[in-house]
Amino acid sequence: MSGARYLDPATGDSWPLDPPRWASPAGRRPLLVSPMAGIGRCEIETATRSLWRYRAALPLPEVAPITMGEGMTPLIERPLYGLPALVKCEWVMPTGSFKDRGASVMLSLLRAQGIEAVLEDSSGNGGAAVAAYAAAGGMAATILAPAATSPAKLVAMQAAGARVEQVPGDRQATAEAALARAETIFYASHNWHPFFLQGTKTLAYELWEQLGFRAPDNVIVPCGAGSNVLGLAIGFGELMRAGEIAVRPRIFAVQPANCAPIAAAFLAGTDRRVPVPIAPTIAEGTAIAVPIRLSSVVRALRESAGGVIRLTEAEIAEATLDLARAGLYVEPTAAQAAAGFRRLVEAGSIARGAASVVVLTGSGLKAGQRIGELVAGAG
Repeated sequence: MSGARYLDPATGDSWPLDPPRWASPAGRRPLLVSPMAGIGRCEIETATRSLWRYRAALPLPEVAPITMGEGMTPLIERPLYGLPALVKCEWVMPTGSFKDRGASVMLSLLRAQGIEAVLEDSSGNGGAAVAAYAAAGGMAATILAPAATSPAKLVAMQAAGARVEQVPGDRQATAEAALARAETIFYASHNWHPFFLQGTKTLAYELWEQLGFRAPDNVIVPCGAGSNVLGLAIGFGELMRAGEIAVRPRIFAVQPANCAPIAAAFLAGTDRRVPVPIAPTIAEGTAIAVPIRLSSVVRALRESAGGVIRLTEAEIAEATLDLARAGLYVEPTAAQAAAGFRRLVEAGSIARGAASVVVLTGSGLKAGQRIGELVAGAG
């Protein structure tokens, strides 16, 4: 491996990347990878048409990747609500969501470390990505999913050969069931494993390259557990250390008002959990009531001088149909980024002429039944 180590940000303790681990040895705290120096444009493998073109920035240079061409998604100039925007089409991935970035990098490491079977818990996209990349890498996968998970996402996991178990109750009940099972099978959680964030950080490198080796002014992303927020913060931090950019882009996290614990903590001026009401939301991919990396996500938002937006269910539904009628067919979870962008511009929080990237994270094909209900209700 490289000189990178696992790091517990709460204590400063660190461990080598071998043997495999998904949390700190005591207390089950989430880990990060120790800060890396970043890379410059000359270190990009330009002949590689996937996120692995940035493998020099990953702390596993000698690992054989499990790859299906993930990354290198289109960045298009498209007006949203009459406002100029850069739309990052992260749903254009092998399994239809940005989660392929993290799954590719995380499972490539685990396979190299001798892990043959993995456990994941997911409301859909993470499970579909882990199931597919495990299959591509010759690994077995067990996916725990909430009982209310969209059927199309369950089918995708099952079709990849994963063992899928639906758990009664909400998303948090599924996470707790996975933690209990983690004693018997390696827990390759997209929320817990730090190498998943090493995959999502490539979004920052990709935006930098696609914008002519400069950073955008703002990036607006849907936020559940915060893997895109943290990935962007890690990636842009590395680009600053490498001297490739001078200023961090502002990162804005968009959450459903029905499940917005990160937004609540940010607005309360703390990086700890605060009491917040939780209710069902059509943005199921961001329905994370107890995000384990809340403190790190809030700090990343503050360090970028960014912020948070909370959306009503009506706003999420409207944005989903507005995007579809503009040719951008994404699931409600992803549509939150567009609605958040609109709110930020209207409030004067970001300038109309700024280079603002709106990250659309998951395909509408994942949520056909739910979108069909929105279409019927709007008709």
